[in-house]
Amino acid sequence: MILKSKILKVEVTGYRLQVTSYRGQNPGTWNLKPAILIACCLLPVALLFAGCYTFKDIGSIPKEVKTFRVNYIENRARYINPQLSPQLTDKLRQKITGQTRLTGVQSDDAHYDISGQITGYNVTTSGISNQTAATQRLTVTVHINFRNNLDQSKNFEADVSRNFDYSASLTLTQAEAQLTETIVKQVVDEIFNRIFSNW
Repeated sequence: MILKSKILKVEVTGYRLQVTSYRGQNPGTWNLKPAILIACCLLPVALLFAGCYTFKDIGSIPKEVKTFRVNYIENRARYINPQLSPQLTDKLRQKITGQTRLTGVQSDDAHYDISGQITGYNVTTSGISNQTAATQRLTVTVHINFRNNLDQSKNFEADVSRNFDYSASLTLTQAEAQLTETIVKQVVDEIFNRIFSNW
């Protein structure tokens, strides 16, 4: 392997590292152990990537906040999709754990205590073609209750809602089979942003 620049030319053969040219001179040859040779080659790459990635916590969560609890998100809509509550609860816990420094707990003294209910799961016609429904719209609404046990002034309740369109040729059950993963992801993102955008 030959590494070459305007001021430096290096040849690596087996376990030998030879600088064949440095500013027009021939500085010499070194015999290296395999581990050292690998380290010499990988170090510049490691340093390059070290500057490219840094972990970012969401917003500026106060330092004294260490824990969170996500209570089971109950389904109180008139129509109940049985998969939605457990998936929303689980994915919201995973997102907070993965994207903040907070630790999930199940105790009442969690610094952030999050609960919620699915209050709306409604289908309406959103598109008509040739006087026939062509597109249906499923609207999912979740009421969230955020309690900050370290600073009561930060407590709030809010509704988050997202729309999901699907072909009117599908039954709701068929549409749910296609949309549930997307519904869960987008609603969880909306809840997460609503909670952590305040900081």
